[in-house]
Amino acid sequence: MFPLTARVCRVCGFTLIEVMVVLAILGTLLAFGVPRMTLWSLSSKAAGATEFYAEGFKLARLQALGRNAASRIVLTTNAGNGQMDWQVDLCFPAPGVPCSNESGNWSSTTAPAAGDPEGAAGATSVFRSASALPPAAILQPSALPEGSSSVYFTASGWVDTDFGQRLNRIQFDPIASHAGRLHASALVVGLAGSVIKCDPGAGAGDARTCPP
Repeated sequence: MFPLTARVCRVCGFTLIEVMVVLAILGTLLAFGVPRMTLWSLSSKAAGATEFYAEGFKLARLQALGRNAASRIVLTTNAGNGQMDWQVDLCFPAPGVPCSNESGNWSSTTAPAAGDPEGAAGATSVFRSASALPPAAILQPSALPEGSSSVYFTASGWVDTDFGQRLNRIQFDPIASHAGRLHASALVVGLAGSVIKCDPGAGAGDARTCPP
């Protein structure tokens, strides 16, 4: 007869074979589960790309309307992943003090615009980093027309067409190796300041088709 403690250990413990079986099962689950989780995370981030920029365009328009000011959204390349950060600035035009590209009358992230009625307590610029988006090496961004990077809004919320090189569309295309996993998407900014999400791959007659 084995001592009671030995019998308890034989009943409650794990044999080496049982441990190896459990490890093999865990390894199989990880082999299949981790790639799927990675793909799911990448797909979620890719799907959120247009929403990230839609937020910026909507904010720029609302800032113009809410503060009776000119506003603009400016895109700059994120050094980490190649996507585009955005920043919304404000400007309060006055006689002889226009809100031009070259003027220093725009707000910054640290200071309100020079003509802000609220003075030093006025609104500063809003900056958002695109670091959470998939890298451009996987989801390639393009601003149209080529070379454009900003949209200006009037105090009435309409796009200001007096500024050249007006950005009117952002498109995201997955690289060839991810074409079956990620979907192309686009965002179009209308002259009235409206933002439309669309599918650049949709055919004619499809409600998801991007406007010309």
